[in-house]
Amino acid sequence: VQLQASGGGLVQAGGSLRLSCAASGRTDSTYVMGWFRQAPGKEREFVAAISRSGGSTRYADSVKGRFTISRDNAKNTMYLQMNSLKPEDTAIYYCAADSAVAVTTTIELYDYWGQGTLVTVSS
Repeated sequence: VQLQASGGGLVQAGGSLRLSCAASGRTDSTYVMGWFRQAPGKEREFVAAISRSGGSTRYADSVKGRFTISRDNAKNTMYLQMNSLKPEDTAIYYCAADSAVAVTTTIELYDYWGQGTLVTVSS
C-alpha cells in the first residue's frame, strides 16, 4: 500500500490545520493507521493512531484535546485535525499503516510509511 500525506503548511500559534493521508494500492484490507512526527534534531514520535473501523483512537499526551484523528474507509483516507497549534508542534508529519489488528503507538510495528508533510507553527 502507498501512502500520500498532504495538508501541511505555515500557521500561526493558535491556528488550525488538517492533514490528510490517502492510501492507494492494496487497499482491499484496511489497516490500523497512525500519525507520527519528527522535529528538527529529534527522533520521530507517535502522535495519534486509529483502529481499522475508526472506533478506537489513541493520542500522545502532548496533543490530547487539541488533535483529532479520523478516517473515511470509503475514500481510503485518514485525517488529522490539528487545533490550538503551538510552535512545538512544528515537525514533519508522517502517516503510517500497520497490518496488525490492535492499535499501537510503536513506530517499529508500522509496515508502510508516507513521505511526510511539513507543519510549521510560528509564534
